[in-house]
Parts: sequence; C-alpha cells; structure tokens
Amino acid sequence: MRKELQRITLRQLQVFRTLCGNLSYSRTAETMALTQPAVSLQMRQLEELVGQPLFEYVGRRLYLTEAANLLLAASTEIFDRLDILDMQLEALQGTLHGELRLAVASSIQYLTPHLLAAFRQRHPQVSFRLEVSTRAEVIRRLRDNRDDLVLMEMVPADRALDFFPFLNNPVIAVAAPDHPLVGRRQLKLAELESQTVLLREVGSGVRKACDEFFQQKRVHLQQVMEMGSGETVVQAAIAGLGIGLVAAHSASAWLRTGQLVQLDFVDLPLFRSWCAVHARGKRLSPVAEAFLAFLREERALIKQLAAPFG
Repeated sequence: MRKELQRITLRQLQVFRTLCGNLSYSRTAETMALTQPAVSLQMRQLEELVGQPLFEYVGRRLYLTEAANLLLAASTEIFDRLDILDMQLEALQGTLHGELRLAVASSIQYLTPHLLAAFRQRHPQVSFRLEVSTRAEVIRRLRDNRDDLVLMEMVPADRALDFFPFLNNPVIAVAAPDHPLVGRRQLKLAELESQTVLLREVGSGVRKACDEFFQQKRVHLQQVMEMGSGETVVQAAIAGLGIGLVAAHSASAWLRTGQLVQLDFVDLPLFRSWCAVHARGKRLSPVAEAFLAFLREERALIKQLAAPFG
C-alpha cells in the first residue's frame, strides 16, 4: 500500500463522504459544523494523499471524478466494517446494538413494521432504516449493496444472491359478489381469456409471476387493465371492473367483509413466498444476522403477525 494512503484520517473520509452526498461545499460545512475553508482544506489534503483530483466543476455543478468514486466505495467498506465492529463489541457485552438497513418491496410494506416491532422487543437497542421501493428499485439497491437485507418476492435468478423464504404469499383471483363467475366451481384458467382481468403494472413482482404463470399454462389474456398497486386492483375488483389477480394479503380484509369473493380456479392460488435476500458472500452485521435468525426461528409468530393482512 502507498504510504500516503496510510495517512488518510477517518475525519477526512467523513468530510469527503458528506461532500459526495451534498455536492456542495457550503452545505457540507453546515452539516459537519465546519467553515467552508476548513472543508476545502480537508479536501485539498485528501487529494494530495490520493494523488489525484477528487472533484471537478462542470459549469456551476460539482462532480465526482473516477478517483472519487473509487475512494467513496472504499470508504463505505471501511465505515461498514467499523459499524460491524461496534456491534460485535456490544454483543460481547451481551447487548445487540446497531442499525438494521432494510429495503422492502411495496407488497410487504404493511407487514414489515410489525416484524420490526416484534424483533425490537427482543433487542430494544436496535434501530432501523427502512426503504419501501418498487421491485426494480429493490433490485438496483441489491446490486449497489445499499442495504443489509432486502425483503421481496420473485428473487432474480441471474444474480449471485442468498435468500430463504419466510412467509407464503399466494396470488388469488377475486371479484365482486355479483360477478358472473362467483359460485361456479372448478373454473378453468381459459375462462379468463374472455374476462376483464385486473393486474399490477409490468415490473411488479405479482405481475411478473402472473405473466410467467399464464405463459406456462398457455393462457392468453385478451382484456387486461393495469393498476399501480395491489390496493388499486382490490378496489377495482370491488367496483366491478373485472377479476383481480392479487396477493392474498392485499385482499384479505375485503374477503372477510364479503365485499370480495375468491374465485374457485383449478390452478389457483399461485403460490409464492416473501424472501429475505442479500448478496452472496456479503459480510452481515450482527444485527442483520440476528434478524435473519428471527425470521428463521419465529415462523409461527410471523404467520400470526401476517394474519390481519391475509
């Protein structure tokens, strides 16, 4: 290792990372409780140690150089390791301490806070940073290693990921009580070809599962209405717009009240599971490891927590 790099201080890296986020010397000075000249001095010293410029102005905007991107990635690993060390030292004293960074697909957003609350009852010193995203954004976050863990369905098969399913989330067909197919038994999937079918938008986990399922079954839907959320699909079905294909957890409350009826198709429900996912080989923090253990060991509790949603 170059001797100059060994002289980089954690304080310099803290200021650097803040500047990378703000892309403004004045905002960085305010955030770090420094003067703007002090921020500039720290960055000049850091550039001398790195041996390359870290920032450049194009017009009036500040941009990171290639060297800055490399240093940012390295500094992220350094601070992540320090966070893990802090958690490990706390664990040696018998207390689990630290932050769990969790990203979840929108389909599980309502259950997740209940999971976190149950986990925190066991580990009251733990805090959380929760990001609810679309399936596409969750996959991008996995790629960029932005979270400790991700909760999602339909785990991408083309990436090096470790995952395990912790809760079933079947897709069912629902309709308003006065729909012509209500009450009929052992319906064939081909019946859907002549019906208006309500589906999530392309890119969602439910839509991807349904598209692959119907392709496998050689069913060709002729009339599809796309909706932006599972809740919208449910409300459209209640309004009588068609047959909704939704996760059972999205429709459960309305099935209980009788505003929706589950249709009896031979090949449904389509069974899927929510999974806890992380990059293969990722070094997990003690808090993340403990949360994974909670999901593995508390299946009965998790089913109980999920009951109001399905």
